[in-house]
Amino acid sequence: MAGLLDRIQRAVRTPLHAMTPPEARQAYERAAEVLDLPRAPLARVEDFTLPGGGGAPRPARLYAAGPEPRPALLYLHGGGFVIGSLETHDSLCRQLARRSGWAVVALDYRLAPEHPFPAAVDDAWAAMESLAADPARHGIAKLAAVGGDSAGGTLAAVSALHARDRGLPLALQLLITPGTTAHADTASHRLFANGFLLDAVTIAWMFDHTIPHHHRRDWRFAPLEADLDGVAPACIVLAECDPLVDEGLAYGDRLRMAGVPVQLELYRGVTHDFIKMGRALKEAVTALDAAAAALRQASPT
Repeated sequence: MAGLLDRIQRAVRTPLHAMTPPEARQAYERAAEVLDLPRAPLARVEDFTLPGGGGAPRPARLYAAGPEPRPALLYLHGGGFVIGSLETHDSLCRQLARRSGWAVVALDYRLAPEHPFPAAVDDAWAAMESLAADPARHGIAKLAAVGGDSAGGTLAAVSALHARDRGLPLALQLLITPGTTAHADTASHRLFANGFLLDAVTIAWMFDHTIPHHHRRDWRFAPLEADLDGVAPACIVLAECDPLVDEGLAYGDRLRMAGVPVQLELYRGVTHDFIKMGRALKEAVTALDAAAAALRQASPT
Protein backbone atom coordinates (compact mmCIF):
# COMPACT_ATOMS: atom_id res chain seq x y z
CA MET A 1 0.00 0.00 0.00
CA ALA A 2 2.83 2.41 0.87
CA GLY A 3 4.41 1.68 -2.51
CA LEU A 4 1.16 2.42 -4.30
CA LEU A 5 0.74 5.70 -2.47
CA ASP A 6 4.30 6.64 -3.37
CA ARG A 7 3.70 5.92 -7.05
CA ILE A 8 0.43 7.87 -7.02
CA GLN A 9 2.17 10.83 -5.40
CA ARG A 10 5.05 10.75 -7.90
CA ALA A 11 2.55 10.79 -10.78
CA VAL A 12 1.70 14.40 -9.76
CA ARG A 13 -1.88 14.29 -11.02
CA THR A 14 -4.16 17.29 -10.55
CA PRO A 15 -6.16 16.62 -7.37
CA LEU A 16 -9.91 16.27 -7.69
CA HIS A 17 -10.58 19.31 -5.52
CA ALA A 18 -8.65 21.49 -7.99
CA MET A 19 -10.99 20.49 -10.84
CA THR A 20 -14.55 21.27 -11.78
CA PRO A 21 -16.96 18.38 -11.13
CA PRO A 22 -17.15 17.47 -14.87
CA GLU A 23 -13.35 17.46 -15.08
CA ALA A 24 -13.09 15.36 -11.93
CA ARG A 25 -15.57 12.83 -13.32
CA GLN A 26 -13.52 12.41 -16.48
CA ALA A 27 -10.30 12.04 -14.50
CA TYR A 28 -11.83 9.49 -12.15
CA GLU A 29 -13.31 7.52 -15.03
CA ARG A 30 -9.87 7.29 -16.68
CA ALA A 31 -8.17 6.13 -13.48
CA ALA A 32 -10.84 4.20 -11.58
CA GLU A 33 -10.02 0.71 -12.88
CA VAL A 34 -6.26 1.05 -13.45
CA LEU A 35 -5.53 -1.01 -10.31
CA ASP A 36 -8.79 -2.99 -10.38
CA LEU A 37 -9.04 -6.60 -11.45
CA PRO A 38 -9.69 -7.16 -15.17
CA ARG A 39 -13.37 -7.11 -16.07
CA ALA A 40 -14.51 -10.69 -15.61
CA PRO A 41 -16.65 -12.24 -18.36
CA LEU A 42 -20.19 -13.06 -17.23
CA ALA A 43 -23.16 -14.81 -18.82
CA ARG A 44 -25.30 -11.67 -18.49
CA VAL A 45 -24.29 -8.02 -18.57
CA GLU A 46 -27.33 -6.00 -19.59
CA ASP A 47 -27.98 -2.25 -19.67
CA PHE A 48 -31.49 -1.04 -18.89
CA THR A 49 -33.20 1.73 -16.91
CA LEU A 50 -34.82 2.04 -13.51
CA PRO A 51 -37.16 4.76 -12.24
CA GLY A 52 -35.36 7.72 -10.69
CA GLY A 53 -36.48 9.90 -7.84
CA GLY A 54 -36.83 12.89 -10.14
CA GLY A 55 -39.33 11.11 -12.37
CA ALA A 56 -36.89 10.42 -15.21
CA PRO A 57 -35.44 6.93 -15.72
CA ARG A 58 -31.86 6.30 -14.61
CA PRO A 59 -29.32 4.03 -16.37
CA ALA A 60 -28.68 0.71 -14.66
CA ARG A 61 -26.69 -2.43 -15.41
CA LEU A 62 -27.40 -6.05 -14.51
CA TYR A 63 -24.56 -8.51 -13.88
CA ALA A 64 -25.14 -12.26 -13.45
CA ALA A 65 -22.99 -15.35 -13.76
CA GLY A 66 -25.81 -17.45 -15.23
CA PRO A 67 -28.92 -17.07 -17.39
CA GLU A 68 -31.49 -17.90 -14.71
CA PRO A 69 -33.02 -15.25 -12.40
CA ARG A 70 -31.08 -14.92 -9.16
CA PRO A 71 -31.46 -12.95 -5.93
CA ALA A 72 -30.11 -9.46 -6.51
CA LEU A 73 -27.92 -6.91 -4.81
CA LEU A 74 -28.69 -3.27 -5.69
CA TYR A 75 -25.22 -1.71 -5.88
CA LEU A 76 -24.54 2.02 -5.45
CA HIS A 77 -21.12 3.26 -6.54
CA GLY A 78 -18.79 5.49 -4.56
CA GLY A 79 -17.46 8.91 -5.51
CA GLY A 80 -18.51 11.35 -2.81
CA PHE A 81 -21.89 12.00 -4.48
CA VAL A 82 -20.05 14.03 -7.16
CA ILE A 83 -18.09 11.53 -9.29
CA GLY A 84 -18.40 7.85 -10.27
CA SER A 85 -20.54 5.95 -12.75
CA LEU A 86 -21.48 2.52 -14.02
CA GLU A 87 -18.12 2.37 -15.79
CA THR A 88 -15.95 3.25 -12.79
CA HIS A 89 -17.36 0.33 -10.79
CA ASP A 90 -17.96 -2.19 -13.56
CA SER A 91 -15.11 -4.49 -12.54
CA LEU A 92 -16.15 -4.45 -8.88
CA CYS A 93 -19.76 -5.36 -9.72
CA ARG A 94 -18.60 -8.15 -12.01
CA GLN A 95 -16.44 -9.59 -9.24
CA LEU A 96 -19.28 -9.51 -6.72
CA ALA A 97 -21.63 -11.26 -9.16
CA ARG A 98 -19.04 -13.87 -10.16
CA ARG A 99 -17.90 -14.67 -6.64
CA SER A 100 -21.31 -14.65 -4.93
CA GLY A 101 -23.56 -16.26 -7.54
CA TRP A 102 -26.02 -13.41 -7.00
CA ALA A 103 -27.17 -10.92 -9.58
CA VAL A 104 -25.86 -7.39 -9.10
CA VAL A 105 -27.83 -4.38 -10.32
CA ALA A 106 -25.75 -1.19 -10.47
CA LEU A 107 -27.52 2.17 -10.54
CA ASP A 108 -26.25 5.36 -12.18
CA TYR A 109 -27.83 7.82 -9.73
CA ARG A 110 -27.81 11.59 -10.19
CA LEU A 111 -24.70 13.47 -9.06
CA ALA A 112 -24.08 16.78 -7.32
CA PRO A 113 -23.72 19.70 -7.73
CA GLU A 114 -26.09 19.57 -10.71
CA HIS A 115 -28.38 17.41 -8.58
CA PRO A 116 -27.67 18.15 -4.90
CA PHE A 117 -28.84 16.18 -1.86
CA PRO A 118 -31.21 14.38 -1.64
CA ALA A 119 -31.31 13.55 -5.38
CA ALA A 120 -29.00 10.51 -5.08
CA VAL A 121 -31.02 9.20 -2.12
CA ASP A 122 -34.28 9.64 -4.01
CA ASP A 123 -32.87 7.76 -7.01
CA ALA A 124 -31.61 4.89 -4.85
CA TRP A 125 -34.97 4.58 -3.09
CA ALA A 126 -36.95 4.70 -6.33
CA ALA A 127 -34.76 2.04 -7.94
CA MET A 128 -34.96 -0.18 -4.87
CA GLU A 129 -38.74 0.02 -4.75
CA SER A 130 -39.04 -0.76 -8.47
CA LEU A 131 -36.79 -3.82 -8.19
CA ALA A 132 -38.69 -5.05 -5.15
CA ALA A 133 -42.10 -4.50 -6.72
CA ASP A 134 -41.46 -6.28 -10.03
CA PRO A 135 -38.25 -8.33 -9.97
CA ALA A 136 -39.18 -10.53 -12.93
CA ARG A 137 -39.44 -7.49 -15.18
CA HIS A 138 -35.79 -6.77 -14.42
CA GLY A 139 -34.55 -10.34 -14.84
CA ILE A 140 -33.96 -11.13 -11.16
CA ALA A 141 -35.54 -13.56 -8.71
CA LYS A 142 -36.00 -10.88 -6.05
CA LEU A 143 -34.26 -7.87 -4.56
CA ALA A 144 -32.51 -9.28 -1.51
CA ALA A 145 -29.75 -6.81 -0.57
CA VAL A 146 -28.41 -3.28 -0.99
CA GLY A 147 -24.74 -2.39 -1.07
CA GLY A 148 -22.20 0.21 -2.01
CA ASP A 149 -18.80 1.69 -1.32
CA SER A 150 -17.89 5.06 0.20
CA ALA A 151 -20.77 7.47 -0.61
CA GLY A 152 -22.48 4.46 -2.16
CA GLY A 153 -22.15 2.78 1.23
CA THR A 154 -23.94 5.76 2.74
CA LEU A 155 -26.70 5.38 0.15
CA ALA A 156 -26.91 1.64 0.84
CA ALA A 157 -27.25 2.24 4.59
CA VAL A 158 -30.03 4.81 4.16
CA SER A 159 -31.71 2.56 1.58
CA ALA A 160 -31.72 -0.29 4.12
CA LEU A 161 -33.37 2.07 6.59
CA HIS A 162 -35.94 3.08 3.99
CA ALA A 163 -36.59 -0.61 3.20
CA ARG A 164 -37.28 -1.21 6.91
CA ASP A 165 -39.69 1.71 7.00
CA ARG A 166 -41.48 0.56 3.84
CA GLY A 167 -41.69 -3.07 4.93
CA LEU A 168 -39.37 -4.32 2.15
CA PRO A 169 -37.48 -7.35 3.49
CA LEU A 170 -33.73 -7.38 2.84
CA ALA A 171 -31.35 -10.18 3.75
CA LEU A 172 -28.24 -7.99 3.86
CA GLN A 173 -26.77 -4.51 3.61
CA LEU A 174 -23.21 -4.57 2.26
CA LEU A 175 -21.38 -1.43 3.39
CA ILE A 176 -17.86 -0.99 2.00
CA THR A 177 -15.90 1.87 3.65
CA PRO A 178 -19.17 3.80 4.16
CA GLY A 179 -19.62 7.39 5.26
CA THR A 180 -22.05 7.65 8.18
CA THR A 181 -21.33 10.91 10.05
CA ALA A 182 -22.41 14.47 9.37
CA HIS A 183 -19.25 16.54 9.65
CA ALA A 184 -16.13 14.40 8.94
CA ASP A 185 -14.94 15.14 12.48
CA THR A 186 -13.77 11.79 13.89
CA ALA A 187 -10.22 11.07 15.02
CA SER A 188 -9.49 9.07 11.86
CA HIS A 189 -10.41 12.08 9.72
CA ARG A 190 -7.63 13.99 11.49
CA LEU A 191 -5.12 11.12 11.53
CA PHE A 192 -5.49 10.30 7.83
CA ALA A 193 -6.25 13.82 6.60
CA ASN A 194 -3.36 13.94 4.11
CA GLY A 195 -1.42 11.42 2.08
CA PHE A 196 -3.75 8.42 2.39
CA LEU A 197 -5.52 8.66 -0.99
CA LEU A 198 -8.70 10.37 0.24
CA ASP A 199 -7.58 13.74 1.62
CA ALA A 200 -9.58 16.01 3.91
CA VAL A 201 -9.70 18.78 1.32
CA THR A 202 -11.24 16.38 -1.22
CA ILE A 203 -13.88 15.25 1.25
CA ALA A 204 -14.74 18.89 1.96
CA TRP A 205 -14.94 19.59 -1.79
CA MET A 206 -17.36 16.69 -2.25
CA PHE A 207 -19.53 17.60 0.74
CA ASP A 208 -19.66 21.28 -0.21
CA HIS A 209 -20.88 20.37 -3.70
CA THR A 210 -23.53 18.03 -2.28
CA ILE A 211 -25.24 19.54 0.74
CA PRO A 212 -25.23 22.77 2.81
CA HIS A 213 -23.40 22.49 6.11
CA HIS A 214 -26.51 23.14 8.20
CA HIS A 215 -28.37 20.20 6.63
CA ARG A 216 -25.69 17.55 7.18
CA ARG A 217 -27.25 15.96 10.25
CA ASP A 218 -30.13 14.73 8.10
CA TRP A 219 -30.04 10.94 8.58
CA ARG A 220 -30.33 10.45 4.82
CA PHE A 221 -26.83 11.98 4.58
CA ALA A 222 -25.51 10.80 7.96
CA PRO A 223 -27.16 7.47 8.83
CA LEU A 224 -25.40 7.41 12.22
CA GLU A 225 -28.06 9.97 13.19
CA ALA A 226 -30.89 7.48 12.50
CA ASP A 227 -32.77 4.98 14.65
CA LEU A 228 -31.28 1.67 13.52
CA ASP A 229 -33.72 -0.76 15.15
CA GLY A 230 -35.02 -3.48 12.84
CA VAL A 231 -32.76 -2.78 9.88
CA ALA A 232 -31.29 -5.59 7.74
CA PRO A 233 -28.19 -7.54 8.86
CA ALA A 234 -24.94 -5.89 7.80
CA CYS A 235 -21.58 -6.83 6.35
CA ILE A 236 -19.22 -3.87 6.84
CA VAL A 237 -15.86 -3.79 5.06
CA LEU A 238 -13.39 -1.20 6.39
CA ALA A 239 -9.83 -0.06 5.72
CA GLU A 240 -7.53 0.74 8.64
CA CYS A 241 -5.86 3.81 7.05
CA ASP A 242 -9.05 5.50 5.90
CA PRO A 243 -10.49 8.80 7.15
CA LEU A 244 -13.87 7.04 7.22
CA VAL A 245 -12.79 4.07 9.35
CA ASP A 246 -13.98 5.47 12.70
CA GLU A 247 -17.47 6.21 11.42
CA GLY A 248 -17.66 2.72 9.90
CA LEU A 249 -16.71 1.20 13.26
CA ALA A 250 -19.21 3.45 15.02
CA TYR A 251 -21.97 2.39 12.64
CA GLY A 252 -21.21 -1.27 13.30
CA ASP A 253 -21.35 -0.62 17.04
CA ARG A 254 -24.66 1.23 16.75
CA LEU A 255 -26.14 -1.58 14.67
CA ARG A 256 -25.07 -4.15 17.26
CA MET A 257 -26.54 -2.03 20.05
CA ALA A 258 -29.82 -2.09 18.11
CA GLY A 259 -29.69 -5.90 17.97
CA VAL A 260 -28.77 -6.05 14.28
CA PRO A 261 -26.40 -8.89 13.24
CA VAL A 262 -23.11 -7.42 12.00
CA GLN A 263 -20.14 -9.00 10.26
CA LEU A 264 -17.33 -6.45 10.37
CA GLU A 265 -14.14 -6.92 8.34
CA LEU A 266 -11.25 -4.49 9.05
CA TYR A 267 -8.33 -4.72 6.63
CA ARG A 268 -5.02 -3.59 8.12
CA GLY A 269 -2.58 -1.29 6.40
CA VAL A 270 -4.78 -0.28 3.46
CA THR A 271 -6.57 2.92 2.48
CA HIS A 272 -9.96 4.01 1.25
CA ASP A 273 -10.91 2.46 -2.11
CA PHE A 274 -8.55 -0.49 -1.56
CA ILE A 275 -11.20 -2.95 -2.70
CA LYS A 276 -10.74 -1.58 -6.23
CA MET A 277 -6.98 -2.34 -6.24
CA GLY A 278 -7.04 -6.09 -6.81
CA ARG A 279 -4.17 -6.02 -9.34
CA ALA A 280 -1.83 -4.80 -6.59
CA LEU A 281 -3.30 -5.72 -3.19
CA LYS A 282 -4.15 -9.22 -1.98
CA GLU A 283 -6.39 -7.58 0.64
CA ALA A 284 -8.69 -6.41 -2.15
CA VAL A 285 -9.28 -9.97 -3.31
CA THR A 286 -9.77 -11.14 0.28
CA ALA A 287 -12.34 -8.40 0.83
CA LEU A 288 -14.20 -9.30 -2.37
CA ASP A 289 -14.34 -12.92 -1.19
CA ALA A 290 -15.64 -11.84 2.24
CA ALA A 291 -18.36 -9.68 0.67
CA ALA A 292 -19.37 -12.48 -1.69
CA ALA A 293 -19.47 -14.97 1.18
CA ALA A 294 -21.72 -12.66 3.18
CA LEU A 295 -24.11 -12.52 0.23
CA ARG A 296 -24.10 -16.31 -0.17
CA GLN A 297 -24.74 -16.79 3.54
CA ALA A 298 -27.61 -14.30 3.61
CA SER A 299 -31.00 -15.95 3.34
CA PRO A 300 -33.46 -14.03 1.14
CA THR A 301 -36.85 -14.07 2.84
